[in-house]
This record gives sequence, C-alpha cells and structure tokens, in this order.
Amino acid sequence: MGEIPRFDVPEVDDFTRPYWDAAAAERLLIRRCRAVGCGAAHHYPREVCPRCWGEEVVWEQASGRAVLYTWSVVHRNDLSPFASRLPYTPAVVELEEGPRMMSEVVGCSEGALRVGMPLVVAFRRDPAVPSHPVVPVFRPVGEGG
Repeated sequence: MGEIPRFDVPEVDDFTRPYWDAAAAERLLIRRCRAVGCGAAHHYPREVCPRCWGEEVVWEQASGRAVLYTWSVVHRNDLSPFASRLPYTPAVVELEEGPRMMSEVVGCSEGALRVGMPLVVAFRRDPAVPSHPVVPVFRPVGEGG
C-alpha cells in the first residue's frame, strides 16, 4: 500500500525545483522577465512572462516582504491534515516586488487581520514528513523573530 495522498503538499518538478530548493533554504523566489521594455515580476512560476510572453525569464530572490491583499478564515475542513490546523487563514498577499501570491497567514488572530497589513515570509516544514517541500507562509511583521 502506498502513501495516502496529501492535498496540502505541492508537486515538485524539474522546472519548479529551484523554487522549492530555495524555500528549503528559507529563501523566497519569484520569476522576472528580462525582455527589453518589460521587466515584470510574476508568481506563480511560469516559463514565459505573462505580461509580454517573452521567454527571457529568470529566478530572482524576493525580499520576503508583502502586504495582506485578501483572506478567508477557515473554521471547518474535515480533510486531513487541514482539520488539525483549524482555524487557518488562506490568503492572497501582494509581494513588495508586485506580484500577488496565494499563501497562508500564520501567527495572527482573526480579529487582527487588516487589508494592507505588513507581512513577512516564514517557512512551514512538516516535521512528520521531512521529505515534503518547505512551504512559504506569511506572518505579521514583528511576530516570531
């Protein structure tokens, strides 16, 4: 019998491996277009620029700073392993470099969440399964170190 499928673990492939390797080293990467006249940063990682369709796209380390764009607090989810994390806060954050990113806000009570609140990247490791990718999450600035 194989491992039970997990819905919270991303798939790593050859293209996204640099992103997940950087996350394991607690660095957040984004993609940036190097085409003349473009320079757009984007996330989620794509092989071509979503703005100009250029193919001169490279990995770049992000600052890790963001602001909260929108969120939802989930109080009920029976799927494993989400049930053990209740409540949790999936969110869209706007990175300092411009792109918006789906993530999760951690270390913040529901009542303290505000549009535009400053956040900083943190990294979630699964101690039960060290082989799972390290996942970028965000926490309020000044929380947790």
